Amino acid sequence: MTDRDIFTRYLSPQQLIELEACTQCGECLKYCPVQTVTGRPSISPPEKIRMFREFIKATSGLKARLFGPPEAGAIDRALLEDFVKAVYECTACGACGQNCTVGIFTQRLWPVLRREMVKRGLGPIGPQANLPKAIERTGNPYDKPAADRFNSWFPENVRVSEKADIGYYAGCTGAYESHPMVKGDALVLGSSGEPFTMLSPEDEVCCGFPLFITGQHDMLEDLIKRLVEAYKSKGIKVLVCSCPCCVNIMSRDWPLFYGRELPFKIRHITQFAVDALNNGKLTIKKELRERLIYHDPCYLSRGVGIIEEPRSILRSIPGVSLVEFDLHGFNSRCCGAGGAARKVFHDNAVAMGRLTIDEAVEKKADRLIISCPACHAKMHEAMQGHDRQIRITDIMELLASLL
Repeated sequence: MTDRDIFTRYLSPQQLIELEACTQCGECLKYCPVQTVTGRPSISPPEKIRMFREFIKATSGLKARLFGPPEAGAIDRALLEDFVKAVYECTACGACGQNCTVGIFTQRLWPVLRREMVKRGLGPIGPQANLPKAIERTGNPYDKPAADRFNSWFPENVRVSEKADIGYYAGCTGAYESHPMVKGDALVLGSSGEPFTMLSPEDEVCCGFPLFITGQHDMLEDLIKRLVEAYKSKGIKVLVCSCPCCVNIMSRDWPLFYGRELPFKIRHITQFAVDALNNGKLTIKKELRERLIYHDPCYLSRGVGIIEEPRSILRSIPGVSLVEFDLHGFNSRCCGAGGAARKVFHDNAVAMGRLTIDEAVEKKADRLIISCPACHAKMHEAMQGHDRQIRITDIMELLASLL
């Protein structure tokens, strides 16, 4: 039996236990955003786990051990393709795991199961398969020129040091698709008076998250080592970033692919801003008499546990009234952009984004505050042609306008 025939090659012992632990209770279906907009149990978290357990049983179970594994290709390809569609239609938001009665960490499990499908040439789906070549060519998943990474949004009056204790990573989605967000980051960093440094537009390549989440891991080690060594050469002690997906992979996976502890700490921009506000390096000078509602990004809340810092910033703004979504914090609903699913399952993504927009309008918020470039892009897209409209602003964009 070859590696291609084994369905557990990339799974940790913990993940094997998790697969066995699923009781098919269906509690997670109440929180799955894909279930909310499709209502199809055939692509639900328990069904994905059930199907994958069948693959393991057929190739590594007792019968296979006693009588030998089935011949190559014995598993029905149609069943494999059904599983591939189900696991890639998922936004990998982790809401199912957050509410799992036996504690399955699905936000980490789904990418590993995707990797198993990539190994067989069955995944990823559609344009997701173009990510490695695009990143190899241009350093970003959008396949846009590296030279254009910063030039259309970086503020002219903000100075970047050659070397500094603080490094700033803009990220691909912010740099190419969500300019107000990264411009706000740079303005806040500049206003703090803290020197910070950046890599050149050619050297600040993709953090690796799009490859990780789609199960295409071959390039990750080289990509991550390249970035870590580049920032190390800049002498940084802290790397600041606003993209939740970037912060997530930097915190959780960069040390694994780098092979040891990172030579610097990872911080989300809201953590930096809260500290700067508390120690007087940033001062809010304007009042904002608005009712704000904040959307927790999946990989910032469930991913790395940053929930209070954005709210602390918003509460520090004079005149602001902060309201909450019914599902917020660790239970926040995915905006629809997660897991690279938006590149293939566009209608699902728009429907999820509109659920968030509708609730924000129903709660009479004046403005929807976000802190994720994928949310920023998807929410604006979801609002096109929608009968409900609300002003959408990134949290650093808002803070920068009030300093």
